[in-house]
Amino acid sequence: MAAAAFEEIVEDFEFLDDWEDRYRYVIDRGRAMEPLEAALKVPSTKVEGCASQVWLHPRIEAGVFSFDGDSDAMIVRGLIAVLRTLYNGVPVAEVERVDAPAELARLGLDAHLSAQRSNGVRAMIERIRLVASEAA
Repeated sequence: MAAAAFEEIVEDFEFLDDWEDRYRYVIDRGRAMEPLEAALKVPSTKVEGCASQVWLHPRIEAGVFSFDGDSDAMIVRGLIAVLRTLYNGVPVAEVERVDAPAELARLGLDAHLSAQRSNGVRAMIERIRLVASEAA
């Protein structure tokens, strides 16, 4: 089950008529996110497999998973913000149960992202799952 914050995104998407507005919405979510500290933009946090540069900095506190992230591409930064609504606050043992591709499909993102962007999203999800499985 998706987090309440993700359900808000689903509801917001239903009110937006065209994909230009939806892309703008995703970009705005990325703009609202705090930038990742420059000290955290290191090779160990960089996600390979993305067309743009992407960094994810995961944290596990008291068994709960969360992450911050950043990208040099505004749409990708927005996608990171969307993924954060799915994963932040989830018990680390349950991270792998989050079906992010299916949740993103509810938004129609699976059909409206370029192949490169879709590959990048998959790479981010794989990184999130890997970190969580190593910590579980």
